[in-house]
Amino acid sequence: MSLQTLANVMHYVQADKGPSFWGPGDRYTFLVTGAQSGGAYFIMEATVPRDGGPPPHIHRNEEECFYVLEGQLEIRLGDRMISASTGDFVHVPRGTVHCFRNVGTAVARTLLIFSPAGLEGFFEETLERVTDPSAPQPENMEAVVARYLAVAPKYGLEFVRV
Repeated sequence: MSLQTLANVMHYVQADKGPSFWGPGDRYTFLVTGAQSGGAYFIMEATVPRDGGPPPHIHRNEEECFYVLEGQLEIRLGDRMISASTGDFVHVPRGTVHCFRNVGTAVARTLLIFSPAGLEGFFEETLERVTDPSAPQPENMEAVVARYLAVAPKYGLEFVRV
């Protein structure tokens, strides 16, 4: 099947049924991968507990967009801080230092959209697969962070201090 054909195939994911992965503090559920979009984009849902979110980083290969489904996120875009809540949309141009943090009192959920696709390989390679959605996050997140740092350059991802 060609990429053009793959991009034209209907794709349906029931709520909480996509492949999910534990990151340090957050859970990520894949909705559409590059294989399903002909390489055009990758979309996942992030479930972010209070004070959760990734450290500051830069994507060298992708644009990233946030669409906040519920909750309150503080999103860093370079030197600018944005308070984003339910229904808000944020575009992060490639090469921009950014991160997000749940500053609300409840779990936040956001769609993360990456274009072009490809970054899903980073998540598959570094995060822990969720085998039981009702189970708490595993306690081996130090190993995940070590894999993050080791594998990041392969995907044009750079973690930075701000």
